Formats: sequence, C-alpha cells, structure tokens
Amino acid sequence: MLHRRKTYTIRPERLEEFTEFFHTYLYPLQVSHGARLVGRWVTEAEDEVIAIWEYRDREHYEQVDRDVRNSALRREAMKKRARLGKNLYIKSYEDFMTATGTYAPPRAIVSVTAYITNDAGEVLLVRNLHRGDTYEMPGGQVENHESILDAIKREVKEETGVDVTIDGITGIYQNVSSHVLCVCFRGKAVGGELATQEGETTDVGFFPLTRDSLSEYIKREHFQLRTLDAMDPHYFPHALYKVRPYELISRYDGNATSSSR
Repeated sequence: MLHRRKTYTIRPERLEEFTEFFHTYLYPLQVSHGARLVGRWVTEAEDEVIAIWEYRDREHYEQVDRDVRNSALRREAMKKRARLGKNLYIKSYEDFMTATGTYAPPRAIVSVTAYITNDAGEVLLVRNLHRGDTYEMPGGQVENHESILDAIKREVKEETGVDVTIDGITGIYQNVSSHVLCVCFRGKAVGGELATQEGETTDVGFFPLTRDSLSEYIKREHFQLRTLDAMDPHYFPHALYKVRPYELISRYDGNATSSSR
C-alpha cells in the first residue's frame, strides 16, 4: 500500500469552514475515484490539518489523481474556493509513505443499502453529490456500536427523509478493491417526506423501476446487480444479538418475519 500525507496550514478561525469544504469536496473527490481516507487530524493549536490517504500503489495513486483533476466536482471545488477566498487554507504540501509492517488486525467497512417501495410499487432512489452520473438505492456506512438494521433506517431517513420498515436481507456484496462489505435490504416506506440531504444527495424520489427500465436510472453495474437481486427477493435468515450474557435482539427467519423487534 502507498500512503499520501496531505498537510494544510490554516487559520484557526477558519477551521470549521475548511472542514465543511473538505467534507463537501476533497473527501468525495478522492473516495469516489478509489482512494481511502485512513484518518484526518488537527493540531491542538488548530492551525494545521493532516489527512492520510491510502492507495494500492503508485500507479493507483496516479490514476486517482488524473480522474480527480478531470472531474466536474473538482471544477466546482475550485470555484467554491475562489468564492471563499485564498486564505481558506494558507498553504498545503504532501509526501508519500510506505508501511514498515502490519500492526492492526484486518478491517472491513460495513455499509448498508435498501430497496424501498411505496404503495404504488415505485422504488426509492437517490442521486449522490459525488456520484452524479447515476441514481442508486439509498444507504451508507454502519457507525460504531450501531446495528445494521438501525443503520439502514437511519441512512434512508437522512438521505431521503423517508421512514421505513425492513422486510429482510436480499444480498451481501463485497468490494474487494475498497474493503467494503455491503448488506442490501428490502423494505417499505411508512412515512416521512421526501427531502435531499445537503452536501450528500442532490435528488431523491420514487421511480417506476422495472428490469427493462433499470439502466435508464442506475448506470453503474454493481448498483444494478444489487437492485436486480432485490426486485424478486429471496430473504436471508439473520439475527442481531449480544453476548456475555447472550441476548437475542431480533431474528429474521428468511420469510420476512421477525421473532422480536
């Protein structure tokens, strides 16, 4: 793996403004083209921000860099920085590092997504800010100490404004390039009002999705695969539980029924 350390010198009073710029532009620019953010830190004096990015190798970094430079979001970022003023950050520099060993157990990112329908049988889709070329099912990353069921309900609500109930799991998908394991659910809309999430989704809605019309909305092949599997679902049994002592929180038996919760 190749790691790139990017260091920004900032004025402390502009830290919040710079953080918003990072989350809106710099982070999605890298992640959408295949980089992984290892971590981001600020000094105690709040005058320096350090971000460390991970790439498979030098060739991967160079490809990501080319893609970023040619992207529409980067052009938007440059316009936004011009409006904010040159002192958004005073200067920046980067250097590259390789690991001297492995000191932590392997980790995978767990994400969730959901095929949500309304009473008319239409499917809930979103268009994300950093994936503007396609619609997709709503979803996102599972947070620490959060169950996958709580995560999908939260992510759908945050991204679309819609409240949902969940029927079951329709598929599990692993992106071995970015170490992401995605659990796909199917469920129903039960309330809320459609609304985009500022800085993340640019359009949300229910669409008359069919196998024939799928490619008109969803352009990326891995998103198409998940959606097709969820259209005619075969539900997987799954359970949520705690140990020491054992406590069964909920169980789905594979027939869209739950013994608790």
